[in-house]
Amino acid sequence: MQKARSTIGKRPSTEHLLSAQDQTTELRDMNGSDDRRGEPLEVSDAKNPTHIEHPYSDAPSSSGLTESSRQTTLENDITAQEPVNYKIYKRRWFGLMQLVLLNIIVSWDWLSYSPVANTTATFFNTTPSIINWLSTAFLFAFVVASPATLYTLHSSGPRLAIITASILILLGNWIRYGGTRASTPSFGLTMFGQILIGLAQPFVLTAPTRYSDLWFSPRGRVSATAIMSLANPFGGALGQLINPFLAVNPSDIPNMTLYIAVISSVATIPSFFIPARPPTPVSASHTHPHQSSTSFISQLRLLSCSSNFWLILLPFSVYVGLFNSLSSLLTQILTPYNYSETESGISGALLILVGLIAAAITSPIVDRSKRYLFLIKTIVPILAICYLVFIWVPNPSANVAGPYIVSSILGAASFSLVPVALEWVVEITYPVGPEFSSVLCWAGGQILGGIFIVISDVLKAGAEARPPFNMSRALIFQAVVACAVVPCALALGTNWVGRVENKRLEIDKGREEIGVEHVSS
Repeated sequence: MQKARSTIGKRPSTEHLLSAQDQTTELRDMNGSDDRRGEPLEVSDAKNPTHIEHPYSDAPSSSGLTESSRQTTLENDITAQEPVNYKIYKRRWFGLMQLVLLNIIVSWDWLSYSPVANTTATFFNTTPSIINWLSTAFLFAFVVASPATLYTLHSSGPRLAIITASILILLGNWIRYGGTRASTPSFGLTMFGQILIGLAQPFVLTAPTRYSDLWFSPRGRVSATAIMSLANPFGGALGQLINPFLAVNPSDIPNMTLYIAVISSVATIPSFFIPARPPTPVSASHTHPHQSSTSFISQLRLLSCSSNFWLILLPFSVYVGLFNSLSSLLTQILTPYNYSETESGISGALLILVGLIAAAITSPIVDRSKRYLFLIKTIVPILAICYLVFIWVPNPSANVAGPYIVSSILGAASFSLVPVALEWVVEITYPVGPEFSSVLCWAGGQILGGIFIVISDVLKAGAEARPPFNMSRALIFQAVVACAVVPCALALGTNWVGRVENKRLEIDKGREEIGVEHVSS
């Protein structure tokens, strides 16, 4: 166990104020069994040193202390306080791994048909443009479910959100399978199942920041958020890599859908056994009175007043939307230039797998250094350059090295940005709950992703083009949008929009320096 003590924070002498019969507000015993926040407890006794009492009074002190003498008394009293034990529970890993698993599954479900769009179109006797709507509708369903997701995470926490997502994933997968197994394959039934899974996605994709805030200490939040959030595109990588091998011919589509449904069903089972919350708070910021007392509407208003939030929301949403669009359309971007669906799938897998490796390196570094803004301002221009270069990547005379290299760099930059941006916006908007910024950022990315897919499909060349049905105009559109939002990221934290501070981190540091023990159990 590590203890850190300092003379930070100032509070009046407990003995003096109690003798004056002032009102007393206390932090509950962090080792107690009840984990509810913001409720008064009985005055702690001398036998239990883990209580911290917060005495205050609106009336003047009976001894007539001046403000300066109060400050002096506060400074002298702080050294006599005993440490609070903020426990970090090993069971947090169970919920983390379940969120990882569900994010993998829901993303694999999303990209079930995109990597084999031509084969799926033949199976349903339609066109690849119609098959694109399986991905597009999935993204729009995210936005529809976002208000319910926000309310669930705010009022009930991650557990109910995870259970809700699991039920929708179960239903959606087996309905999709029923659509492919009908005597005449039913695209409408398959679409309905896809939409149900799309409604499930926000419940697990936006939960990581809320879960890491609830279960993890400040030293591990970025890494925890990265592991849970980036599991989602990892599922997309599995779909890009595996599905072309599962559906070589149109007749293989039902079996491919069945395999994914079975895996998805097994993955949802542990959701019903995860704990709702830790027995005691894991950090000081989680017991801060503003965090528990601010109403739902008030938190939304606080968030809307942050200029830095809007400046990070725009590039985050745009780059998530572009990534979703590129992941969905990659096969249709590359196959007109004589790349096979397998090669396109490998390019999509590299886009994600290299990104995961990069995030595994950058996230722990940021966890230790807390240099969120530096990384954001470095990565955003790199992303814009990658989308610009991608215009010239598909080329009939080129080999597969071009798509593989650019996809790898693009994935590394994208994945490094996501967890850092999500955690940074929680820091600067505190005491607004992490679920608010997370849901809004992800919802923006999903709705823009759907819009970008529709626009890109409209910009696709016709049969008379060379090569036929190429998507070069769509790539130009993506590059223009990617470059247009770079100034927003570069303006973050400047005097023009207002300096920022890591408010949640400062709360945690302040309380830890009074005296905190981090205990694993």
